[in-house]
Amino acid sequence: MSAMARTSGGFRAGLLIGWTALCVAGILYARSKNIPSWAALPALAAFLIEYPFYLVPAFPEARERVAGGALPGFLVASAVLPYLACCLGAVPFQFLSLVKLAALALALGLWYRVFPRHPLTDIAFLGTVVAVKLGRYTAGVYPVPFRGIEIGVLGDLALFQIAVLVLMLERRVPETGYGLWPTVKDWRIGVLHFLYFAPLGLALGLGLRAVHFARTTDPLRLALYFLGWLTVLALAEEFFFRGVLQGWLEEWMRSPAAALVATSIAFGAVHLWFRQFPNWKWVAIAGTLGWFCGRARNRAGSIRAGMVTHTLAIVAWRAFFA
Repeated sequence: MSAMARTSGGFRAGLLIGWTALCVAGILYARSKNIPSWAALPALAAFLIEYPFYLVPAFPEARERVAGGALPGFLVASAVLPYLACCLGAVPFQFLSLVKLAALALALGLWYRVFPRHPLTDIAFLGTVVAVKLGRYTAGVYPVPFRGIEIGVLGDLALFQIAVLVLMLERRVPETGYGLWPTVKDWRIGVLHFLYFAPLGLALGLGLRAVHFARTTDPLRLALYFLGWLTVLALAEEFFFRGVLQGWLEEWMRSPAAALVATSIAFGAVHLWFRQFPNWKWVAIAGTLGWFCGRARNRAGSIRAGMVTHTLAIVAWRAFFA
């Protein structure tokens, strides 16, 4: 993906592949869950609309085309257009919801045009993103139209890609190896660091009684879960923590080792809300995993190595534990 990601042809190929996969997966899922077309079709349309916006940050040529004066409008469109698609039948239109989405896009999009580039404003930006996510800002925007349709993820996708573009195009964070698919080097280093983490993570999980053994999950479901986590959740968390925060802390603290520890602590801390509050057990486990993900990033020079470590750890947990 790294070479292909720098060509417009690569963007079009990724768009076509993604749209095809979304259509097939959406139709099969709707049929398996007996979801009526009045709910399934608008929801599918919303994801198809969101996907190109989500794809843009991974392609330098494509994202540079929306830099500058075009960026705020692009960000607002990425937030509100999927919502309007959902309003074609899946959810009722609410003007306040539309305003909330536009306000979120503009608040983040104009952040570095209002505030100076300074460590305090940088940390405040990341803190705002985390607060929006943990505070479930978009939860009321996307109510569940029918059991089995979790369209609330559209709000998370919008928040993620808006923040990524602002940091890349406005804050101009250094290139972090952002991409949807790891290179061979990323896979090798990421797998090795997962193997380093696995025995320690297992000891922590069982010793703290944070997990217990469970029946193995269906292999096909695990494979789909792996792809989803790698290209969405792990990508998001590794970009913000290992790509952005760890990079800033290396600059501010002038010590890669100290930055790695501090970032790992911060990564563990956001898991204080996981399942219940306060969940100190998962703070310890997540912080430890964060250290190995950060180390993988350092060895590879790319967050995609950390994505591999992160994803393998989560999928192993889903496969064998509860």
